[in-house]
Amino acid sequence: MPNGYPGEPIPLTGPPAKEGEDTPSGGVEPPFAEVSDLEARWHALTAEERYKAEALIGDASDLIVTTCPNWRQATAQTLKRITCAIVKRAMLARDDMSGITQGTQTAGSYSESYTYANPSGDIYLTASEKESLGGEGTPWAYDLSTGKGTP
Repeated sequence: MPNGYPGEPIPLTGPPAKEGEDTPSGGVEPPFAEVSDLEARWHALTAEERYKAEALIGDASDLIVTTCPNWRQATAQTLKRITCAIVKRAMLARDDMSGITQGTQTAGSYSESYTYANPSGDIYLTASEKESLGGEGTPWAYDLSTGKGTP
């Protein structure tokens, strides 16, 4: 799994990868998922949710490309999985109780507490998602005398 550090050299010649292969990116370009992929991982979406999901899939794909310079090292399946996870997190921010980790309700001497995990519906990558995408451009260097990379 790519980790953002130099490893084997990337060949610059050879036959192009077939689209959708479960090899590094498989030639997949943004957007990395479709609404049906999100539905398969979450639930059937309403027409309004589908419209929002389409926009967020584009945003999430752009976030991956601009945040993780090694995204092409990830498999097509990884790109799809992470895109759907980002969109689901953003869409959980609604008026009902979805996406809550803590908050407070009081009735007489009884109370309940809840906190929203992502109250404003931001799109973001978790640390493990960045790791799966090859890191976020962690600095490294090659030792020219030995040819080995160092973080």
